Amino acid sequence: MRGTTGRTPHPHDDAPDTADAFERLARLPDGPERKALRDELVRIWLPMAERIAVRFKGRGEALEDLYQVAALGLVKAVDHYDPSRGHAFEAYAVPTVTGEIKRHFRDHMWTLHVPRRVQDLRNRVRQAAKELSQTTPGRAPTVAEIAEWAHLNESEVRAGMEALECFSTLSLDAEMPGTDGYSLADAIGGPDPGYDVVVDRVAASPCLQALPERERTILYLRFFRGMTQSCIAEQLGISQMHVSRLLSGCFAQLREELLPQLREELLTRTG
Repeated sequence: MRGTTGRTPHPHDDAPDTADAFERLARLPDGPERKALRDELVRIWLPMAERIAVRFKGRGEALEDLYQVAALGLVKAVDHYDPSRGHAFEAYAVPTVTGEIKRHFRDHMWTLHVPRRVQDLRNRVRQAAKELSQTTPGRAPTVAEIAEWAHLNESEVRAGMEALECFSTLSLDAEMPGTDGYSLADAIGGPDPGYDVVVDRVAASPCLQALPERERTILYLRFFRGMTQSCIAEQLGISQMHVSRLLSGCFAQLREELLPQLREELLTRTG
């Protein structure tokens, strides 16, 4: 049964007593009087929202910005709180403000897309490391210690630790430590033309196998042994002009057979 009687006490003794004000707010129609009372309730409870925001400092977001997000959550809590449910406002406002801050981190602070499960692992690992640091002064807790404390396996701990770095990314132009102006971009390789050669050879292989043996020999001597047409002619006992005509005929046949395949492949890639 709903009602104002039997209301649960505030979680903290120093919480402001605004029960009567919220009951009056619920009865007031929209207008200047209701807006003034709503704004006053937000002002009274703002210190609580800021205390919640402080818990999230040091996670890559400025504290002033966290204050603003917490204030937004507080406004939502004031607007949606129903005193007839019999719960103190603080019991409703704390999870509302906390959820707003967590949603802000999830939606705006992750530079890289991280699955929700990994985000949860990150939070558990971070909290466990923070708590363990109180019991291991002078050194950082190990992966095994964090795993035992957070009831995770070591693989999950490592995934959570990697996610700690996902709030921001390092610029490719950033200088690498211990170097003289050497950036990450300098370490990135470029396209290897050798791959194109491999693809071309694989495509041409069936066509080459279909050539007569003499033509295949000429192509091999010319392009794999680097021999001149004159040297090839001397080795095969034919004229240099004949070698030239045979090469031209090979090229024409290969173009005729390969060009349709290349066009079809290009159309397939460009869709």
